[in-house]
Amino acid sequence: MKKTILAIGAAFALSGAAFADKLLINGAGATFPFPIYSKWFSAYNKLHPDVQINYQSIGSGGGIKQVTEKTVDFGASDAPLTDEQLQKAQGIQHVPTVMGAVVIVWNLPEVKELRLAPETLAAIYLGKITKWNDPAMQKENPGAKLPDMAITVAHRSDGSGTTNIFTDYLAKVSPEWKAGPGKGTSVNWPAGLGGKGNEGVTGVVKQTEGAIGYVELAYANQNKLPTAELRNHDGQWVKPTLEGVSAAAAKATIPDDYRVSITDQPGKDAYPIAAFTYLLVYRDQQNAQKGDALLEFLWWAEHEGQKDAAALDYAPLPKAVVQKVEQTLKGMTVNGKPILASSH
Repeated sequence: MKKTILAIGAAFALSGAAFADKLLINGAGATFPFPIYSKWFSAYNKLHPDVQINYQSIGSGGGIKQVTEKTVDFGASDAPLTDEQLQKAQGIQHVPTVMGAVVIVWNLPEVKELRLAPETLAAIYLGKITKWNDPAMQKENPGAKLPDMAITVAHRSDGSGTTNIFTDYLAKVSPEWKAGPGKGTSVNWPAGLGGKGNEGVTGVVKQTEGAIGYVELAYANQNKLPTAELRNHDGQWVKPTLEGVSAAAAKATIPDDYRVSITDQPGKDAYPIAAFTYLLVYRDQQNAQKGDALLEFLWWAEHEGQKDAAALDYAPLPKAVVQKVEQTLKGMTVNGKPILASSH
C-alpha cells in the first residue's frame, strides 16, 4: 500500500514537472475567431508540445483592455484599436489572422429564407420596424409567409468586435444610425435583448421564436441557424460566403498598421458585413522565451494555419496581405533584437 502511494505521488510529481516545463502563453479577446483559434492552439501544441497557448474568449473589448494592461501575452480583436486606445497601448501591432462574415440569423420555423435591404435592417435595430409582416419586409420577401409577430432584436451585451463590424456597416448604410447609436464595440441599443459573446446572441436567437440577431458565420453554421441575404453596395443580393468575404477585401487598400474596414465594399460579389480579425501583440517582446515562441506561432498561423480557415467558415488572408504580414513579423523584436528575420 505504501509503495502504491509512493508510486502515485511520484507520478503526480512527474506530471507536475512536465506541466511546469511547458511554456504557457496567455491570450484573451474576440469571440468572433474563437473556433479557429481553438483549432490553431491545439494543432500548434501537438507540433510543439513544450508550448501551450491558453485563450479566453471574452470579447474584443476585454481583449483590448487586458493586452493594454499587460495582464496577457496577446490580445485579440475584430475592432482595430482607435487612435485613443493606441495612445494607451503604445507599441501594439495589429496582426490580421483571417477574415470572417457577420451574418443575420433569425428564428421563424416557417421562414427558411430571408432578404434584408440595408435600410430595413437598420430600421429593425433602430426599433422602427417591430413586426415580421411589416410592409418593407413583405416587399423584400414576396413569397415568404411572414407572421404577424413581434420581432425580438438580439444584440451583444459585452464590448464586442462583432458589434463594431455590424455597427460600422449600419453607420455606412443608414444616416440615422450614424447620427444615433453610431459605431463602436459598445453602443446604446435602441431596442432588444443582450447576449454575452457570439455564443450568447446565438443562444438568445435559438431560444426565442421571432428573434433576429447578428453573429459570426461559424456560429450560425454550427448551430444550424439560417442566414439572410443582404443587398450589397452594388445593389446585388448576396448570401454570406467565403468567396463574398474575399471579394470584399479584394479592392481594399491595406495600410501598414492593418487598421481597415471592409464593410459595404464595392463589387458585385462582395458580402457587405465582412472584416479582418486581429491578434494584438507588442512589437518588442520583453520576455525572450515567450516572445520567441509567440512570433514563431504567428508565422505558423499566417502560413500553415490558413489551411484550416475555410473548413471553419473563415476566409484565408489574401496572398498580398500574408506577404505584408511577413515583413511586419520580421521587423518585430525581443528585447530590441530581431527574431524571425534570419530564420525565415
